[in-house]
Amino acid sequence: MEKLTLQEEEAMLAIWQVGAGFIKDFMDVMPEPKPPYTTLASTVKNLERKGFLKSERFANANRYSAKVKEEAYKKRFMKGFVNNYFQNSYKELVAFFAKDNKISADELKEIINLIENPKK
Repeated sequence: MEKLTLQEEEAMLAIWQVGAGFIKDFMDVMPEPKPPYTTLASTVKNLERKGFLKSERFANANRYSAKVKEEAYKKRFMKGFVNNYFQNSYKELVAFFAKDNKISADELKEIINLIENPKK
């Protein structure tokens, strides 16, 4: 799975939010400032070429949907992020946020609870 550019990630977030839809549907849910329609259309075509999307033809328009699930992309992204910035240590990642006061003791307790009692 190829790494996405920021512009591609923003488009994918809109696509995951909408599900199957047309360029206009994705444009409607994107935050301001929205990209020009033609830019989004080009980005969507690139995402299809990269294998992130599939399309169905409806009259003279394509309806797109994600081939890659949001959860799968997040897992891959986070794995690379932790590997590149935290020496492949999730403990280092959590410690970084704890030292910077970005995570509270209560949140850490919740994380410990999730680890000790995983949902199956």
